Amino acid sequence: MTGKKTKANEQEILKAIDKVKEEKYILRLYVTGVTPRSTKAILNVKKLCEEYLQGQYELQVIDIYQQPKLAQGEQIIAAPTLIKKLPLPLRRLIGDMSDTERFLVGMDLKPRK
Repeated sequence: MTGKKTKANEQEILKAIDKVKEEKYILRLYVTGVTPRSTKAILNVKKLCEEYLQGQYELQVIDIYQQPKLAQGEQIIAAPTLIKKLPLPLRRLIGDMSDTERFLVGMDLKPRK
């Protein structure tokens, strides 16, 4: 049974990736300076985007210390925070993005369990 579930999950991810090829993802990552946690979040997001969104994304990294008004406008209360602006619905993920499963669900590439 486990093999069938794994294969079904892989098929769902592949279908979602095919859908992504038609859409462009607009992402904003809010970080707090050049800290180890911010650096890890930036690297993780870039890696995951290249792996699962395959060049179909635009990522803007915003340092909330340098641009506090942008963070205030988005009501950022924790950092790092990744906001998926497009495609809708808007999603917010908080943390260093080291949890691939959570990233895939947040980007609507995998259904919630």
